[in-house]
Amino acid sequence: MATEPMLAAFDLAAVQYNQSVKFSVLSDYWTLTKPEVNFLIAMATMAAFWIGSPKSLAHFPWLLLLHTLLGTVFVASGAGTLNQLIERSFDGQMRRTARRPIAAGRIEPAEALVFGTLLSLAGVLYLALVVRPAASLLALLTLAGYLFLYTPLKRRTHLCTLVGAFPGAMPVLIGYVAAAGRLDSKAWLLYAILFLWQFPHFMSIAWMYREDYARAGYQVLPPGAVKARFMAWQSVLPSFGLVSVSLVPLIWRQANPVLAAASLLLSLAFLYFAGRLAVVQSNRSARRLLLASIVYLPLVFVLAAFARS
Repeated sequence: MATEPMLAAFDLAAVQYNQSVKFSVLSDYWTLTKPEVNFLIAMATMAAFWIGSPKSLAHFPWLLLLHTLLGTVFVASGAGTLNQLIERSFDGQMRRTARRPIAAGRIEPAEALVFGTLLSLAGVLYLALVVRPAASLLALLTLAGYLFLYTPLKRRTHLCTLVGAFPGAMPVLIGYVAAAGRLDSKAWLLYAILFLWQFPHFMSIAWMYREDYARAGYQVLPPGAVKARFMAWQSVLPSFGLVSVSLVPLIWRQANPVLAAASLLLSLAFLYFAGRLAVVQSNRSARRLLLASIVYLPLVFVLAAFARS
């Protein structure tokens, strides 16, 4: 019949539309997990696992590393999803976050609750049953601290970054204890690096989107003239701390001098960008500090990993 080609075209269009919708839904769920954050978490966990593991490559527990990464990323994905669920009404008031799947209404809150809870529970149980109970306990503490302390405090006090930095640095402890079965000075040194790094990293974001955060009622920066001074101290002092931490392996005589010097130079460069933001206080300087923070962290952990081998 003459109409059959037309009907076939409509059928093909319907199939393509359905496929497009399915892809869009999958993309939204993928976005809920905050993959860009998970990449940094997985990188930090992997570096800590490598440093805490036996030095012999012949006995390196590759499968255990894979299990650790999988469980940790599951927990982080669940935390990211539940965080967006809790903050959905506030995200909708910010230009930066208004298009997030829950805030924009593309995913229902009940669906996000189920998705985030399942991911979180799966990660915690997976780490407990397949990796180590200690790793699972640390992941549970991370989840609780992030959702029940840091998330609500963002609307109550500008000290929320300090509170959030404690669970935020936990991935290195999870990775290290999964490999070594204990936490020692090396683990806490990695924790200190990730803990301090979060302040200038987040201050760069907070400064670029300070109007957005204020519009949504977030207290990540104090109001009035104190705002710039607070941002400056939160950026520069932890960056000074990173410079000090980079010297610790040399003091302990546990590091290759060349690798330690490279780590020190990276920390000094990071301090420069933090200081630049503190002085200039522009969005351009904040953007440069953000980029520097994204480059700094992987490179420092790579150097630490080389120092272990």
